[in-house]
Amino acid sequence: MLNIGGLHEGVVIDHIKAGGAMKIYNYLNMEKWDTEIAIIKNASSSKMGSKDIIKFEGKLVVDLDMLGVFDPNITFNIIQNNEIVEKRKVRMPEVVENIMQCVNPRCITSIEQELPHKFVLSDRTNLVYRCVYCEQRFKG
Repeated sequence: MLNIGGLHEGVVIDHIKAGGAMKIYNYLNMEKWDTEIAIIKNASSSKMGSKDIIKFEGKLVVDLDMLGVFDPNITFNIIQNNEIVEKRKVRMPEVVENIMQCVNPRCITSIEQELPHKFVLSDRTNLVYRCVYCEQRFKG
């Protein structure tokens, strides 16, 4: 079994669906972060079978609830002085902007490319977002 060291101060993003860590890494532009980052792919999990985990050292600088668009089962732990000080699940954001793109070729965002790609949560149970301009469905 692989063992990745603990964090003195940082965040552990856990319970990511197996194979989803790189989407989150890219969305958060973590390649530009000047900090230690560990990505653990396909870690064994009694609940999920396998999962991905991201650990990074340093203070939290982003809104992690936006990660609910990628996977609503994600949890994150905030570590301070080698101890977990907060543990919580992400919340599905009601409105997301520029995380996903509308695939409808007739949507105004296809023509007016400077417009933000904006979606509203329309069905929390089935993880469905809809484009605010054309109501195109996007299932997370």
